[in-house]
Amino acid sequence: MMLAADSSFTRLFDPRLAFDHPVTIGIFVFIAAGIVISGAAIYGAAAAGKLKAATATELKLRWQSWCVLLFAIAGPILLGAAYTIVAVVILSLLCYREYARAVGISGHFVINFIVFVCTLMAGFACFDHYDRLFFACGALGTGLIVVGTIHQDQPKGFNQRVALGLFGWLLFGYSLGYLGLMTNDPRFRPLLLTIILAVEMNDVFAYCCGKTFKGPKLLPTTSPGKTISGSVGAMVLTTILVGVLMHYLFRGTAVDHWSKLITLGVIISGLGQLGDLTLSSIKRDVGIKDFSAAIPGHGGFLDRFDSLVFVPPAVYHYLSLVLGPLGSDEPIRIFTGG
Repeated sequence: MMLAADSSFTRLFDPRLAFDHPVTIGIFVFIAAGIVISGAAIYGAAAAGKLKAATATELKLRWQSWCVLLFAIAGPILLGAAYTIVAVVILSLLCYREYARAVGISGHFVINFIVFVCTLMAGFACFDHYDRLFFACGALGTGLIVVGTIHQDQPKGFNQRVALGLFGWLLFGYSLGYLGLMTNDPRFRPLLLTIILAVEMNDVFAYCCGKTFKGPKLLPTTSPGKTISGSVGAMVLTTILVGVLMHYLFRGTAVDHWSKLITLGVIISGLGQLGDLTLSSIKRDVGIKDFSAAIPGHGGFLDRFDSLVFVPPAVYHYLSLVLGPLGSDEPIRIFTGG
């Protein structure tokens, strides 16, 4: 079926507008500078013998992985909405796979297949700009997971496997899927880059503030390295970062007011920290340090993107509350025909 409008094709597939917004340019300049400076510092310190061999090796590995990750994250966003949606679906499935292995439901084929199908359906709903289908996927996936294994006539362990399946679907298949839903807005490139940058910098701010100010631990059993000072410092600094970037992104709209910008910053920082602590709780419960070793120096995909899981739906719905549904000016159901 032909696309409903040229604007849909441009948003989905055309990379020529990749750097049409100054926020996108600013973020890329910041990231490029950070990669160059950090790489020079790590390799320079290692060459000068200022780092222990093990520390130098670990830092180099983490830096190299970040270079690959940034290319994998930024590449699809710059290419277009369609590529971004595919990347989000892949990330969702990889995160769910790591989670399923960790909590012991990787062998439950029916539950995992339902999560797989519903994640693909949510991705298609984003691709088609069919918001109602996307929102229905949450309830549909939940219902299918609940009833999907009843035919097996195995009531023993039913509560546990269904609850774990629902938790994984809602966190990784559905919640992360909101990143794809945001691509229906023409500003999706700077918006997604702002969210991802803010979430990652939130972790950096928490670490730096915690090391600098020290003080009482936040939740010592759940995450021994986190402090109250780090959490508060991250909240303040991330809110400032989000406020500045969102001001330029939504200049002249209802979002561009100090109260709305602060609210966005608090949402991203607060939910980012809660996502990190939630996944840490899962790891402590099952007795593992990392979800996998898929990303050298970082652990698994969930270890790297744990702070992101709660943020997308909150940001999407808050912006839609203030502005109206994101992408409402764009054609809907561009493939299925509305």
